[in-house]
Amino acid sequence: MDRHAMKKLQAWKEERNRKPLIMRGARQVGKTWLMKEFGRTGFQNVAYVNFDNNPRMQSVFDGGYDTARLISALQIETGVRITPEDTLIIFDEVQEVPKALTSLKYFNENAPEYAIVAAGSLLGVALHQGTSFPVGKVDLLDLYPLNFREFLNATGHEQLNELIGNRDVALITSFRGTYIDLLKQYYYIGGMPEAVTTYLETQDFDAVRRIQKNLLIFYDQDFSKHAPTEIVPRMRMIWNAVPTQLARENRKFVYGQIREGARAKDFELAIQWLEDCGLLTKVYRITKPDVPLNAYIDARSFKLYALDVGLLGAMGDLDARTLIEGSSIFEEFKGSLTEQYVLQQLISDLGLRAFYHTTERSSGEVDFLVQRGSNVIPIEVKAAENLKSWSLRAYCDRYTPTYAVRTSLSDFRKELWLVNIPLYAIALLGSIEEL
Repeated sequence: MDRHAMKKLQAWKEERNRKPLIMRGARQVGKTWLMKEFGRTGFQNVAYVNFDNNPRMQSVFDGGYDTARLISALQIETGVRITPEDTLIIFDEVQEVPKALTSLKYFNENAPEYAIVAAGSLLGVALHQGTSFPVGKVDLLDLYPLNFREFLNATGHEQLNELIGNRDVALITSFRGTYIDLLKQYYYIGGMPEAVTTYLETQDFDAVRRIQKNLLIFYDQDFSKHAPTEIVPRMRMIWNAVPTQLARENRKFVYGQIREGARAKDFELAIQWLEDCGLLTKVYRITKPDVPLNAYIDARSFKLYALDVGLLGAMGDLDARTLIEGSSIFEEFKGSLTEQYVLQQLISDLGLRAFYHTTERSSGEVDFLVQRGSNVIPIEVKAAENLKSWSLRAYCDRYTPTYAVRTSLSDFRKELWLVNIPLYAIALLGSIEEL
């Protein structure tokens, strides 16, 4: 399975001043597979250590941070002769042995010649619990579910992906029907590797849904296994409320919709835990669309999105029949599936952080704002063919941005005050200056 992160790993390997690399991401997004595949294709040897339920490694790292001693212990544990030139060392579920995480600082300072990649699904949680993090001594890489372009590659449509990468707008438009059909599939299947693999092997949407439901059960079990007992019920309430909250006309998260009289302080820790383990993304309201955007965050107002568009559909029991009913799948949950999809591509394909904007005395909302260099780009998401953009127009009249984007099922076109980018080619936003 082709993952764009592989190119980032290969570039990391070649860096002159390479540091140990920490790969972050939710459970089941493919971190272990990617690390092992990187080792298999880029190195002669792989020394893989899983720290989950591993008392031997706990004892080894309790004994101190002498790197020569640690390398010797890792060779015994893995049965692999570790040489700096051709061996990849993998620390999996590293948060289970906090001193192994801390050891990366000493490898960076005293033995930088070793290539070490570490991963942990609950690293964010561990850090909030006081685990020492080697700040400035590691490189970081975030891994997400497959984005739409990775999905195109996985399903054998590499040339359609290349058209997007080459910004060939005319040919992209020529194949719009094929893109839309594949986008419908992606909305339902999503980008969790096991769901995608199941579809490729079976072509069975019911089998895909069973995988997704099992993943949801797995995450729910994680709550009670790893989270503090006192916040587990509130985590479940937040997690289960996401589809309903996103299906509201105003997608701002409202605590009172979870439980009458609920207040922010009752749920802040639960939301933080879900964010830390990668299951939720918080999109904050911006009070002023200016650079840097994160200087104008309204911390009280935010929207919560799920990890994956396919999982969001499974949480809301989306029927597979919507796949063949025109464009209805794009409008499900009042278009929240489409917002979820766009957000995922902004984050995982384009590496952008998203915000949203409303004015204090107006019901108009710009779905997403992103910052590219010195430009703040407003993005309006349209699930249906109705392309009236009153909120975006009002925003542009007030703030006169250099670029404004509407993304919809309509074809690419540039107008006087905005660019319409097809949903299936939202990655074109990454080169908007050249379009």
